[in-house]
Amino acid sequence: MPFGSSFIIGSLLYYQRKAKKMGILKPQKMTIYEFCSQIDLGGIIFFVAGFACFLLPFTIAASLPKGWKTPWVIALIIVGALILIALPFYEKRVAVHPIIPTFYLKNATIVLSCLLIATDSVGFSATHTYLFAWASVAHNMTPTVDSFYVYVNGVMQCFVGIFAGYIMWYTGRYKWLVMFGCVFRLVGYGIMIRLRGQYNSLGELIVQQLIQGAGSGIIQTCLLIPPQVVVPHGQVAQVLALVFSLSFLGSSIGSTIAGAIYTNTMRKALAKALGTDGTSALIESLYNSITGELPAWGSPDRIAINYAYSYVMRNITYAAFGISVPAIIMCFFLPNLELPADKTNPFITRPTMEEEGQNASIKISPNPPREESISNSEKKI
Repeated sequence: MPFGSSFIIGSLLYYQRKAKKMGILKPQKMTIYEFCSQIDLGGIIFFVAGFACFLLPFTIAASLPKGWKTPWVIALIIVGALILIALPFYEKRVAVHPIIPTFYLKNATIVLSCLLIATDSVGFSATHTYLFAWASVAHNMTPTVDSFYVYVNGVMQCFVGIFAGYIMWYTGRYKWLVMFGCVFRLVGYGIMIRLRGQYNSLGELIVQQLIQGAGSGIIQTCLLIPPQVVVPHGQVAQVLALVFSLSFLGSSIGSTIAGAIYTNTMRKALAKALGTDGTSALIESLYNSITGELPAWGSPDRIAINYAYSYVMRNITYAAFGISVPAIIMCFFLPNLELPADKTNPFITRPTMEEEGQNASIKISPNPPREESISNSEKKI
């Protein structure tokens, strides 16, 4: 990651320095208040604190002595919900440079793209949070094979994403491609429910990961494009940052769901599967870590442990399947805008901030005569 990002950072620093030497970029001095206003520090705090307070209790509640009866757990959820409700009002009334302009919240393309990509990330994160542990225990995979198995999804996602981008470029549309990806991913979850057992072959598990990766590759690639079509060029980076934030937020929600199911069901599943052999010390050891001493492969206790892990993983997959169903419904309401054929044409007119909530169609005006374009440029200068 550092090596790959070094090329991007190096290029940005080089051209920033070059722009300063040419006089294009003039250094600006600003106060701390102006800097905080520019980055909308208040909005960031509302956004991060709201989701942190809302999601954290779902993961840690089961590990507390009184569980959900602990008073501050419910209070933290309520506080988080109130902060998130206050966020749009703060962005509209207080923030000078909002990180989430109210126009975004009224635009169907932006809202549905964020929700769809977040939903996909929820399902992926939920099913992969304990995937490594489950494969190690229930299928006795070595760490090397287990790592390859877990990352098959990501490799397939990148591979299919290239073809999805080509199809969008060729057709100029994205809606039905997103629909196909959501259906394909839902089918993958259905197969995953069937294959979350201890007796499935490695080939079956790999094929299921490939199917999941293909669906996710289509969804994650296609949904980055629609929000860029409905905002001015200067806001492309901002709207992409919002989409990626919702994607990462979906991953956090998915991990929270997986953690809540694991903490609430794993001990019970181990106790039920092991029966009289399930001592408290053994159950706690298996619950807290998979690196502890496991019974020999093929022994009755190991089979029981494999069954308990598979039972919990199947419950998590049920949750991912249920979360993915509304995504297909949302696809029907996703505006099917036509992507501009000339991605570099500077005369593309896009919706302005005043056209809130409206998905204006993209119109490419004819290229003006060279003399007129030069004179217009001189006027602007």
